[in-house]
Amino acid sequence: MSRLARRSLLVAILLGGVGCVAWLARVPIVLFAMEILVSVANPVAPSGEIEWSQPPPRASLPPRSEGPPNVVLIVTDDLGWNDISLNGGVGDGTVLTPNIDSLAIEGVNLAQGYSGSATCAPSRAALISGRYGTRFGFEFAPVPPGMMPIITMIRNANRDDGPPSILDEGDDSDAEVAALGLPPSEVTLAELLKDRGYYTAHIGKWHLGRGEGMMPLEQGFDDSLLMNGGMYARPDDPNVVNSRQDFDPIDRFLWRATQFSSSFNGGEAFELATYMTDAYSAEAVHVIERNRDRPFFLYLAYFAPHNPLQAKREDYDALSHIDLHRERVYGGMMRSLDRGVGEVLDALRRNGLEENTLVIFTSDNGGAGYIGLPAVNRPYRGWKGTYFEGGIHVPFLARWPGAIPAGTVYEEPVHHFDIFATAAAAAGAELPSDRTIDGVDLLPYLRGEISGPPHRVLFWRNGAARSVRRGSHKLILSEPPGGTSHQWLFDLAVDPYERSNIAPANPRLVADLRAELEAHYASQPGSAWAPYVHAAINVDRDEGQSARPEDEFAYWSN
Repeated sequence: MSRLARRSLLVAILLGGVGCVAWLARVPIVLFAMEILVSVANPVAPSGEIEWSQPPPRASLPPRSEGPPNVVLIVTDDLGWNDISLNGGVGDGTVLTPNIDSLAIEGVNLAQGYSGSATCAPSRAALISGRYGTRFGFEFAPVPPGMMPIITMIRNANRDDGPPSILDEGDDSDAEVAALGLPPSEVTLAELLKDRGYYTAHIGKWHLGRGEGMMPLEQGFDDSLLMNGGMYARPDDPNVVNSRQDFDPIDRFLWRATQFSSSFNGGEAFELATYMTDAYSAEAVHVIERNRDRPFFLYLAYFAPHNPLQAKREDYDALSHIDLHRERVYGGMMRSLDRGVGEVLDALRRNGLEENTLVIFTSDNGGAGYIGLPAVNRPYRGWKGTYFEGGIHVPFLARWPGAIPAGTVYEEPVHHFDIFATAAAAAGAELPSDRTIDGVDLLPYLRGEISGPPHRVLFWRNGAARSVRRGSHKLILSEPPGGTSHQWLFDLAVDPYERSNIAPANPRLVADLRAELEAHYASQPGSAWAPYVHAAINVDRDEGQSARPEDEFAYWSN
């Protein structure tokens, strides 16, 4: 069954449900039908072969001490600022992440690190290309057919404690999700490093398109262990503990629409041998061991701690002091993630590569409010899907012994696209000269060789949501079609947690920042595809809490 056929069937089911007065009774039927469609259209084998490339015999290669550094880029999914113990930690700081924290202790903590967007795919497009995703039309996240309409209808039907989300009437319903992604004309970090003689490996999430020329093997990677579905294990696995958030339509959708599924180098989908986070960590170790005698770029894109929330039972059992079930499961997921980072760092150390490897750790965006955990981004306001600090101010750590002074804390704002330019400089690769590269090599700044901020101004845009930061001032705009517009202005130097909106008292500054934002985007194309919905997100309350009359909402388009 083609994607378009599946989408048409989903739409037919939806229309049948919407046409009935008893829409809520139809929701389980829609979700059940979707689960059947997914399982029939995407068969998954019980196991599969993973055979990573390896270099020629050692004698034909120069000593690794003379070559360029390896680059290991670790990107997590929906990791909140407060999820690592360096910044607080899950369970009131009782879930420790010593391996992740060690990167800051032995390297640099980029304390004002910003993601490329407040959702996953546009952010990943920025870090892999070194450019604002809006420069090539990558403004919204590609999502499965029917996902946003289903989620929006369920939410609007179930809740009346805030403004409704708005379905976008301009949606091109015939667009195939496979055609939405990173244009092959973009130069990826993998392509740049491969041209320098690097072996390149991808593990985990991609979310940059599945159309012609868009898959990892076509975007510069020699090998790719691809996450096809977002389950960490089979839901009925006795070694796993699940937490379903029935109050959240996104969570309800994911439990029905995702599978425990990966594939290797474009082969058939299969189930991993163990819990997904652990399996990806083990395969990352295999990549390092097999390629220790040549420079390599490892892009380790964990799905953790994104929902659906599933933890290994042993990790869940270790956190019996946490009373809230979903927080305990979430904490277990963080234990697995940190353990995996530790295994990767240990593999570098065992193989004599620690001194000659640049390791970068970050998250694609802030923690999600829809998982029902209010502390994930503490002390910042906002969530994934907003341009408040909670949505885009992310952990951003790097270690390269000898090149980055240990224990450095860097306080100037930096951005995901700086990863591209920094890794390129470390590898001795020249940046593409035929296009604007927005990223900056951060190494001279981290070593104190260049003073001042790497960026005069930073911009973000996602349909109804736009933002600009210049100096310490940050303007956030929420302007949905057919909905109520709002603007916030903050001086982060005195109000880093965005508690006091100074926009009403500073109309000239607001106008100036608006003009700068509009001038930036005037020369860029519009989005390559339309959004499905403009979602209303409560800035201060998670999805598990009821809204109050005084609450503020920001719209997010996707």
